[in-house]
Amino acid sequence: MMNVRQYLLDRMKEGTIHMALLDPDKQRPEEAGRLAAAAKRAGSDVIMIGGSTGVTSDNLSATARAIREMSGLPSIHFPGGPEELSSEVDSIFFMSLVNSTDPLWIFKAQAYAAPYVKKLGIETLSMGYIVIEPGMKVGEIGKADPIKRTDIDKAVGYAVACELYGMSFIYLEAGSGADKPVPPEMISAVKKSISIPLIVGGGIRTPDAAKAAREAGADAIVTGTFIEECSDTGRLKDVVYAARGRT
Repeated sequence: MMNVRQYLLDRMKEGTIHMALLDPDKQRPEEAGRLAAAAKRAGSDVIMIGGSTGVTSDNLSATARAIREMSGLPSIHFPGGPEELSSEVDSIFFMSLVNSTDPLWIFKAQAYAAPYVKKLGIETLSMGYIVIEPGMKVGEIGKADPIKRTDIDKAVGYAVACELYGMSFIYLEAGSGADKPVPPEMISAVKKSISIPLIVGGGIRTPDAAKAAREAGADAIVTGTFIEECSDTGRLKDVVYAARGRT
């Protein structure tokens, strides 16, 4: 089985990568597979699978199988809770929503799921998940205290703390469907303060937004809602190309 962490690091050495996020609750597995194949043709490097609500072990497994069969890209489970686990995914972001006000999302849910993750033999990718305003649904469900877009020092502090805890990735998340993505100034400041890969997502729907995140220093750019709603393959390729800065 592929070592997804090494795959990501190797791809990131070549430049910023693009990660497509598909929600098993929003389309049937066959459609998710088709979207994953389209994302691969557009240049995506990896498929994340997850959503804030409605994800089960069954629809997660079926979606992961369809994505593997139809795209061949590695998959990363982006969990919304400890009850949705599957051995069909290639890896899982074992993550802490570090600016949640509820201990459940900081450590308790992870402690509950950890023995099952280990038993299933899923490759874990440790990640500090930091919600930036507006935060959207994930911020609401995760009871986050979203970091204000202007509070760059606070974002830097959380990111550095995550690295010192030994986490392998940092994710700055504005929230699915956010009207504004994470500010480039915040991305740049966080990137300069850490030595681990920085993932950025939420509200990135245009080539300009993707390019701004890449130029600010994001190692990976995530688009989810845009992938699921975009029927224009040319527009999809433009956004993915802007995210990666290369063909």
